Amino acid sequence: MRSMWLARSAEATRAGIATAIIGTGLLAGACAEQTEAPPPPPPEVFVADVVQRDVPIYLELVGQTQGYQDVEIRARVEGYLETVNFQEGSIVRQGDLLYTIDRKPLEAILAQARADQATAEARLAKANNDVARYTPLVAKQAVSQRELDDAIAQQDATRSQVEAAKAGVEKAALDLGYTRITAPLTGLVGTTLVKAGNLVGRGESTLLTTVSQINPALFRVGITEADYLRVARRAMAGGAKAGQQRDIQLMLADGTVYPHLGRVNVVDRAVDPTTGTLGVQLLYPNPDLLLRPGQYGRARLLLDNKPGALLVQQRAVIELQNLYSVAVVDGSGKVAFRNVKVGPRVESLWIIEEGLRAGERVVVEGLQRIQDGMMVTAKPVPPAPAAEAPAPAGEAK
Repeated sequence: MRSMWLARSAEATRAGIATAIIGTGLLAGACAEQTEAPPPPPPEVFVADVVQRDVPIYLELVGQTQGYQDVEIRARVEGYLETVNFQEGSIVRQGDLLYTIDRKPLEAILAQARADQATAEARLAKANNDVARYTPLVAKQAVSQRELDDAIAQQDATRSQVEAAKAGVEKAALDLGYTRITAPLTGLVGTTLVKAGNLVGRGESTLLTTVSQINPALFRVGITEADYLRVARRAMAGGAKAGQQRDIQLMLADGTVYPHLGRVNVVDRAVDPTTGTLGVQLLYPNPDLLLRPGQYGRARLLLDNKPGALLVQQRAVIELQNLYSVAVVDGSGKVAFRNVKVGPRVESLWIIEEGLRAGERVVVEGLQRIQDGMMVTAKPVPPAPAAEAPAPAGEAK
């Protein structure tokens, strides 16, 4: 019995050792399988070629439109506003009636002034008769010289009174004429600030509305001193004087190109010391009255034509503390970050002055997933949806 029990114990021990060996083998195989897992695939990025072509360099200036003439219409006499004779926001012609003010008080003032003039003229006639009568009597010593002198002095005084009365009549007539307020020019009239029935002109000339001549229209911009010098030198190189630039495009607030080209109208005398800019007024034809005072836009002046410029999409340029860099992908798919010197922007592209060569590929999308020296899978960036190019200024329908 004892020998049988020992045999069974030895057999169980051998079975346990075999099981342990098998488990150890399975665990080692699993560890080997885990350590030998394939590496993850390189990240996928979208790249675009560095483009080389001739590009025009424009200077864009943000500004605001103004009327060629903006005239404030004010009440020049005191009285109650009787009528408003125009449609707000419409075109009025020079001489059109805009407002009327109650005439009755001023008609009474005019009548009083005419009566005062008649009284003064009657006194002058009497003074003239006295001088004419006393002059021969003094020679005959029928009246004293003093009486003649008094008559002459009275004649001078009444003559001055007549002149003052005439001036009073003219002023009263002028004030009466101010009760009819007409348009001083042809242009766009704004909203009325005073309605019929209100008292106007008390103590000051009340602002009633504004009329703007908007054909042509002005576009006011501020240009830095450095940009002004660049524009002026280019103009002089082309045989024109500084401040005589023409063919200036206007980009409206909705991104469209205004269909008429403008020109420089006035350049301010001096640079504003508070802003460091020089004020410039551009003049644009406005036959369709599309431009209204107060609209914002961007004027585009041609500065230069840059031949063989290297261009990359703006999304490919990384800016950090005034340092610019791009991620270049070589033929094997390896990434190298490279510092570049940027130039002006041209629509959605950026001119690269230094740091790139034509034909190289730069990362446009996926920059946040890559590092210098990393291998990547490069795919061409999908083309942007085709958009209808804006018609050149001067050719739009």
